[in-house]
Amino acid sequence: PLSFSAAELVRAAPGPLQPYLRLMRLHQPAGTWLLYLPCSWSIALAAAPGCLPDGRMLALFGVGAVLMRGAGCTINDMWDRDYDRKVARTASRPLAAGDISTFQSLVFLGGQLSLALCVLLCLNYYSILLGAASLSLVITYPLMKRITYWPQLVLGLTFNWGALLGWSAIRGSCEWAVCLPLYVAGVMWTLVYDTIYAHQDKRDDAVIGVKSTALHFQEDTKRWLSGFSLAMLLSLCLAGLNCSQTFPYYCAVAAAGLHLTHQIYTLDTERPEDCWKKFASNRTVGILLFTGILLGNL
Repeated sequence: PLSFSAAELVRAAPGPLQPYLRLMRLHQPAGTWLLYLPCSWSIALAAAPGCLPDGRMLALFGVGAVLMRGAGCTINDMWDRDYDRKVARTASRPLAAGDISTFQSLVFLGGQLSLALCVLLCLNYYSILLGAASLSLVITYPLMKRITYWPQLVLGLTFNWGALLGWSAIRGSCEWAVCLPLYVAGVMWTLVYDTIYAHQDKRDDAVIGVKSTALHFQEDTKRWLSGFSLAMLLSLCLAGLNCSQTFPYYCAVAAAGLHLTHQIYTLDTERPEDCWKKFASNRTVGILLFTGILLGNL
Protein backbone atom coordinates (compact mmCIF):
# COMPACT_ATOMS: atom_id res chain seq x y z
CA PRO A 1 0.00 0.00 0.00
CA LEU A 2 1.07 3.56 -0.76
CA SER A 3 2.63 5.22 2.29
CA PHE A 4 3.95 8.73 2.81
CA SER A 5 5.65 8.24 6.17
CA ALA A 6 9.20 9.53 6.39
CA ALA A 7 10.56 6.01 6.94
CA GLU A 8 8.75 4.68 3.86
CA LEU A 9 10.02 7.53 1.71
CA VAL A 10 13.60 6.85 2.79
CA ARG A 11 13.17 3.14 2.02
CA ALA A 12 11.80 4.07 -1.41
CA ALA A 13 14.87 6.21 -2.23
CA PRO A 14 17.66 4.84 -4.49
CA GLY A 15 19.91 2.38 -2.61
CA PRO A 16 23.15 4.44 -2.69
CA LEU A 17 21.28 7.47 -1.30
CA GLN A 18 19.63 5.69 1.64
CA PRO A 19 22.64 5.64 4.03
CA TYR A 20 22.96 9.43 3.71
CA LEU A 21 19.26 9.97 4.34
CA ARG A 22 19.47 7.71 7.41
CA LEU A 23 22.63 9.52 8.55
CA MET A 24 20.68 12.79 8.69
CA ARG A 25 17.72 10.90 10.32
CA LEU A 26 15.18 11.78 7.65
CA HIS A 27 13.44 8.51 8.53
CA GLN A 28 12.95 9.78 12.12
CA PRO A 29 11.49 13.30 11.77
CA ALA A 30 10.59 13.75 15.46
CA GLY A 31 13.95 15.42 16.15
CA THR A 32 13.51 17.83 13.23
CA TRP A 33 10.13 18.89 14.60
CA LEU A 34 11.65 19.47 18.05
CA LEU A 35 14.36 21.66 16.51
CA TYR A 36 11.90 23.57 14.32
CA LEU A 37 9.09 24.27 16.77
CA PRO A 38 10.95 26.76 19.03
CA CYS A 39 11.79 28.68 15.83
CA SER A 40 8.10 28.74 14.90
CA TRP A 41 7.13 29.98 18.39
CA SER A 42 9.58 32.86 18.10
CA ILE A 43 8.53 33.82 14.55
CA ALA A 44 4.86 33.75 15.56
CA LEU A 45 5.46 35.81 18.73
CA ALA A 46 7.36 38.41 16.69
CA ALA A 47 4.43 38.94 14.28
CA ALA A 48 2.53 42.20 14.60
CA PRO A 49 -0.69 41.98 16.68
CA GLY A 50 -3.58 40.76 14.55
CA CYS A 51 -1.26 39.31 11.88
CA LEU A 52 -0.29 35.82 10.84
CA PRO A 53 3.40 34.83 11.21
CA ASP A 54 5.68 35.41 8.21
CA GLY A 55 5.15 32.36 5.96
CA ARG A 56 8.45 32.85 4.13
CA MET A 57 10.37 32.81 7.42
CA LEU A 58 8.50 29.73 8.63
CA ALA A 59 9.47 27.95 5.39
CA LEU A 60 13.11 29.11 5.53
CA PHE A 61 13.47 27.96 9.12
CA GLY A 62 11.81 24.66 8.20
CA VAL A 63 14.46 24.01 5.56
CA GLY A 64 17.16 25.16 7.98
CA ALA A 65 15.86 22.79 10.67
CA VAL A 66 16.08 19.79 8.32
CA LEU A 67 19.62 20.72 7.27
CA MET A 68 20.96 21.60 10.72
CA ARG A 69 19.37 18.60 12.40
CA GLY A 70 20.92 16.46 9.66
CA ALA A 71 24.30 18.14 10.15
CA GLY A 72 24.08 17.66 13.92
CA CYS A 73 23.26 13.97 13.51
CA THR A 74 26.17 13.56 11.07
CA ILE A 75 28.60 15.19 13.52
CA ASN A 76 27.18 13.09 16.36
CA ASP A 77 27.63 9.84 14.43
CA MET A 78 31.16 10.78 13.36
CA TRP A 79 32.15 11.37 16.99
CA ASP A 80 30.24 8.33 18.30
CA ARG A 81 30.70 5.64 15.65
CA ASP A 82 32.70 3.41 18.03
CA TYR A 83 30.16 3.86 20.85
CA ASP A 84 27.22 3.31 18.49
CA ARG A 85 28.50 -0.16 17.56
CA LYS A 86 28.16 -1.20 21.21
CA VAL A 87 24.55 0.01 21.69
CA ALA A 88 21.77 -2.20 20.33
CA ARG A 89 19.56 0.70 19.20
CA THR A 90 22.33 2.53 17.31
CA ALA A 91 24.43 -0.33 15.91
CA SER A 92 22.63 -0.14 12.56
CA ARG A 93 23.41 3.55 11.99
CA PRO A 94 25.23 4.00 8.64
CA LEU A 95 28.66 4.91 10.07
CA ALA A 96 28.56 2.33 12.86
CA ALA A 97 27.45 -0.38 10.42
CA GLY A 98 30.07 0.58 7.83
CA ASP A 99 27.54 1.54 5.13
CA ILE A 100 29.50 4.75 4.47
CA SER A 101 32.98 5.92 5.41
CA THR A 102 34.04 8.76 7.71
CA PHE A 103 35.39 10.68 4.70
CA GLN A 104 32.07 10.33 2.86
CA SER A 105 30.28 11.56 5.97
CA LEU A 106 32.63 14.55 6.20
CA VAL A 107 31.95 15.52 2.60
CA PHE A 108 28.21 15.10 3.18
CA LEU A 109 28.46 17.26 6.31
CA GLY A 110 30.16 19.99 4.28
CA GLY A 111 27.28 19.90 1.80
CA GLN A 112 24.64 20.18 4.53
CA LEU A 113 26.42 23.07 6.25
CA SER A 114 26.89 24.89 2.92
CA LEU A 115 23.18 24.66 2.18
CA ALA A 116 22.36 25.75 5.74
CA LEU A 117 24.64 28.77 5.24
CA CYS A 118 22.66 29.69 2.13
CA VAL A 119 19.50 29.69 4.27
CA LEU A 120 21.19 31.78 6.97
CA LEU A 121 22.37 34.36 4.40
CA CYS A 122 18.72 35.04 3.54
CA LEU A 123 18.34 36.68 6.99
CA ASN A 124 19.44 40.09 8.28
CA TYR A 125 23.03 40.74 9.43
CA TYR A 126 22.20 40.48 13.14
CA SER A 127 20.60 37.07 12.59
CA ILE A 128 23.49 35.85 10.43
CA LEU A 129 25.95 36.56 13.24
CA LEU A 130 23.60 35.12 15.86
CA GLY A 131 23.05 31.96 13.80
CA ALA A 132 26.77 31.49 13.17
CA ALA A 133 27.39 31.69 16.93
CA SER A 134 25.46 28.46 17.45
CA LEU A 135 27.87 26.37 15.34
CA SER A 136 30.27 25.82 18.25
CA LEU A 137 27.43 24.24 20.25
CA VAL A 138 26.45 22.02 17.29
CA ILE A 139 30.02 20.72 16.96
CA THR A 140 30.80 20.22 20.67
CA TYR A 141 27.47 18.84 21.93
CA PRO A 142 28.23 15.20 20.96
CA LEU A 143 31.38 15.30 23.15
CA MET A 144 29.47 16.30 26.27
CA LYS A 145 28.26 12.76 27.04
CA ARG A 146 31.92 11.85 27.65
CA ILE A 147 32.44 14.75 30.07
CA THR A 148 29.26 15.45 32.04
CA TYR A 149 26.06 13.80 33.20
CA TRP A 150 24.25 16.86 31.74
CA PRO A 151 24.66 16.52 27.95
CA GLN A 152 20.89 17.08 27.69
CA LEU A 153 21.41 20.63 29.00
CA VAL A 154 23.95 21.34 26.25
CA LEU A 155 21.54 19.86 23.71
CA GLY A 156 18.86 22.22 25.05
CA LEU A 157 21.15 25.22 24.61
CA THR A 158 21.82 24.05 21.04
CA PHE A 159 18.37 22.91 19.94
CA ASN A 160 16.55 26.04 21.09
CA TRP A 161 18.78 28.66 19.47
CA GLY A 162 15.93 29.20 17.03
CA ALA A 163 13.91 30.77 19.86
CA LEU A 164 16.38 33.67 19.64
CA LEU A 165 16.95 33.53 15.90
CA GLY A 166 13.29 33.53 14.84
CA TRP A 167 12.55 36.78 16.66
CA SER A 168 15.67 38.54 15.33
CA ALA A 169 14.89 37.39 11.78
CA ILE A 170 11.56 39.26 12.00
CA ARG A 171 12.45 42.24 14.21
CA GLY A 172 16.13 42.76 13.33
CA SER A 173 17.41 42.07 16.87
CA CYS A 174 16.44 40.17 20.02
CA GLU A 175 14.07 41.65 22.56
CA TRP A 176 15.60 39.87 25.52
CA ALA A 177 12.60 40.29 27.82
CA VAL A 178 10.73 37.97 25.44
CA CYS A 179 13.48 35.92 23.78
CA LEU A 180 15.38 34.91 26.92
CA PRO A 181 12.36 33.42 28.78
CA LEU A 182 11.31 31.69 25.55
CA TYR A 183 14.83 30.26 25.18
CA VAL A 184 14.87 29.09 28.81
CA ALA A 185 11.47 27.44 28.30
CA GLY A 186 12.86 25.56 25.28
CA VAL A 187 15.94 24.44 27.22
CA MET A 188 13.76 23.11 30.05
CA TRP A 189 11.55 21.32 27.51
CA THR A 190 14.61 19.66 25.97
CA LEU A 191 15.72 18.47 29.40
CA VAL A 192 12.31 16.79 29.73
CA TYR A 193 12.10 15.02 26.38
CA ASP A 194 15.77 14.14 25.99
CA THR A 195 16.02 12.69 29.49
CA ILE A 196 13.07 10.47 28.54
CA TYR A 197 14.89 9.60 25.28
CA ALA A 198 18.11 8.77 27.16
CA HIS A 199 16.33 6.18 29.30
CA GLN A 200 16.15 3.97 26.20
CA ASP A 201 19.91 3.40 26.25
CA LYS A 202 20.78 3.71 29.93
CA ARG A 203 21.89 0.09 30.38
CA ASP A 204 24.23 0.17 27.36
CA ASP A 205 25.43 3.66 28.31
CA ALA A 206 26.35 2.52 31.82
CA VAL A 207 28.42 -0.34 30.40
CA ILE A 208 30.36 1.73 27.83
CA GLY A 209 30.82 4.77 30.07
CA VAL A 210 28.52 7.29 28.35
CA LYS A 211 26.89 9.82 30.70
CA SER A 212 23.34 11.21 30.65
CA THR A 213 20.71 12.81 32.88
CA ALA A 214 18.84 9.48 32.76
CA LEU A 215 21.76 7.80 34.55
CA HIS A 216 22.23 10.78 36.88
CA PHE A 217 18.58 11.05 37.98
CA GLN A 218 17.76 7.32 38.02
CA GLU A 219 14.81 6.75 40.38
CA ASP A 220 14.31 10.50 40.84
CA THR A 221 13.72 11.06 37.13
CA LYS A 222 10.01 11.94 37.42
CA ARG A 223 10.71 14.50 40.16
CA TRP A 224 13.33 16.22 38.01
CA LEU A 225 11.10 16.13 34.93
CA SER A 226 8.29 17.74 36.93
CA GLY A 227 10.63 20.53 38.01
CA PHE A 228 11.81 21.16 34.45
CA SER A 229 8.20 21.19 33.21
CA LEU A 230 7.20 23.74 35.84
CA ALA A 231 10.18 25.94 34.93
CA MET A 232 9.20 25.67 31.25
CA LEU A 233 5.60 26.72 31.89
CA LEU A 234 6.60 29.66 34.11
CA SER A 235 9.10 30.85 31.49
CA LEU A 236 6.43 30.64 28.77
CA CYS A 237 4.07 32.71 30.93
CA LEU A 238 6.79 35.33 31.45
CA ALA A 239 7.53 35.50 27.72
CA GLY A 240 3.80 35.89 27.03
CA LEU A 241 3.41 38.68 29.60
CA ASN A 242 6.39 40.56 28.17
CA CYS A 243 4.90 40.61 24.66
CA SER A 244 1.27 41.18 25.71
CA GLN A 245 -0.06 37.78 24.68
CA THR A 246 -3.76 37.07 25.10
CA PHE A 247 -6.08 34.39 26.50
CA PRO A 248 -5.61 31.69 23.79
CA TYR A 249 -1.87 31.72 24.43
CA TYR A 250 -2.28 30.93 28.13
CA CYS A 251 -4.85 28.24 27.29
CA ALA A 252 -2.21 26.61 25.08
CA VAL A 253 0.40 26.85 27.85
CA ALA A 254 -2.09 25.15 30.20
CA ALA A 255 -2.79 22.44 27.60
CA ALA A 256 0.96 21.87 27.15
CA GLY A 257 1.25 21.56 30.93
CA LEU A 258 -1.47 18.92 31.01
CA HIS A 259 0.25 17.01 28.20
CA LEU A 260 3.58 17.07 30.05
CA THR A 261 1.88 16.00 33.29
CA HIS A 262 0.35 13.01 31.53
CA GLN A 263 3.70 12.15 29.90
CA ILE A 264 5.54 12.15 33.20
CA TYR A 265 2.82 10.41 35.22
CA THR A 266 2.44 7.52 32.75
CA LEU A 267 6.14 7.22 31.81
CA ASP A 268 7.69 3.79 32.32
CA THR A 269 11.45 4.41 32.25
CA GLU A 270 12.14 0.66 32.15
CA ARG A 271 10.38 0.21 28.79
CA PRO A 272 12.36 1.69 25.87
CA GLU A 273 9.32 1.57 23.58
CA ASP A 274 7.34 3.70 26.05
CA CYS A 275 10.24 6.15 26.36
CA TRP A 276 10.32 6.53 22.57
CA LYS A 277 6.54 7.03 22.42
CA LYS A 278 6.64 9.73 25.11
CA PHE A 279 9.65 11.41 23.49
CA ALA A 280 7.98 11.57 20.06
CA SER A 281 4.72 12.89 21.56
CA ASN A 282 6.48 16.15 22.44
CA ARG A 283 5.78 17.31 18.91
CA THR A 284 2.18 17.73 20.11
CA VAL A 285 3.37 20.00 22.94
CA GLY A 286 5.21 22.21 20.45
CA ILE A 287 2.28 22.38 18.02
CA LEU A 288 -0.12 23.25 20.85
CA LEU A 289 2.09 26.19 21.82
CA PHE A 290 2.46 27.39 18.23
CA THR A 291 -1.32 27.26 17.78
CA GLY A 292 -1.82 29.19 21.01
CA ILE A 293 0.62 31.89 19.93
CA LEU A 294 -1.08 32.12 16.53
CA LEU A 295 -4.60 32.45 17.97
CA GLY A 296 -3.43 34.74 20.76
CA ASN A 297 -1.84 37.07 18.23
CA LEU A 298 -4.94 37.15 16.04
